[in-house]
Amino acid sequence: MRDDIGPEGARSGEGGAGTGGDAPARSINRAGGGGPTVLRLGLGGELRRRREAAGVTREMAGDAIRASPAKISRLELGRVGFKERDVADLLTLYGVGEGAERTQFLALARQANAPGWWHRYADLLPSWFETYIGLEQASSLIRTYELQFVPGLLQTADYARAVTRLGHTDPDEVERRVELRMRRQELLTADGAPTLWAVIDEAALRRSLAGPELCRAQLTHLIEMNELPNVSLQIAALRHGGHAAAGGAFSILRFAEPDLPDIVYLEQLTSALYLDKRGDVDHYAAVMDRLCAQIDPPDRTVGIISRIRAEL
Repeated sequence: MRDDIGPEGARSGEGGAGTGGDAPARSINRAGGGGPTVLRLGLGGELRRRREAAGVTREMAGDAIRASPAKISRLELGRVGFKERDVADLLTLYGVGEGAERTQFLALARQANAPGWWHRYADLLPSWFETYIGLEQASSLIRTYELQFVPGLLQTADYARAVTRLGHTDPDEVERRVELRMRRQELLTADGAPTLWAVIDEAALRRSLAGPELCRAQLTHLIEMNELPNVSLQIAALRHGGHAAAGGAFSILRFAEPDLPDIVYLEQLTSALYLDKRGDVDHYAAVMDRLCAQIDPPDRTVGIISRIRAEL
């Protein structure tokens, strides 16, 4: 069961920071404002650039820290935490000797391992979803398409509770999961909040979870959330039939730090895919753009939701 049934065109840059001086380290430090997840992404990307500039293969880097090339790949993608000793050995291999820049790199590695606020819920979250929460919290733009349920960032507590009960029965666990989802939603009204552009299939709005009263309250909440300056909703009405996003739900996350690529998030029952290759991101961005062009525009959203609410 998905923890968040529903958490996004797109920049998908490959990163263009240079490899000289301390500018890249300053760039990573700015990214750290988005939390440890984005800091890991920035640090991993800079380590990759240093490795390539030094002409070192992943196999050679792996030998230097007694690890496999696959681990080097995960480090460079920001998928795992950094051991300070490993970063130090890699910097030596890449020609970053003693000095202020090396000291800053190692300090950033320590910061990248700091737990986020969601760590208190770690017993509830698989590691692949912890990664998503970190990315979500650090994003500047989230574009998402959901066809089965209302996106998690837009759910009321009662709706979230009904969704959570579909896969979990322990009352205490259900409440903690709802608490986590409500905590995530604070992102939308915080200082520097990201833009959320959500496309919701009409079928998700009509699906009954715990009676019409709960559904009407959820629809009212969507209308209220749509009034936020950083939230834009579109409804994929059933009368449109098939559309560009027929393959299923997905999200695209963009970050303020220009060296970080956009990421496509695809959630499955027991795992998730994170796509950041330019071709993959461009494909999903094009699908999202076509979808938004095919369905009713945002200025009709309130009318559509109000009509559905009146029919329940």
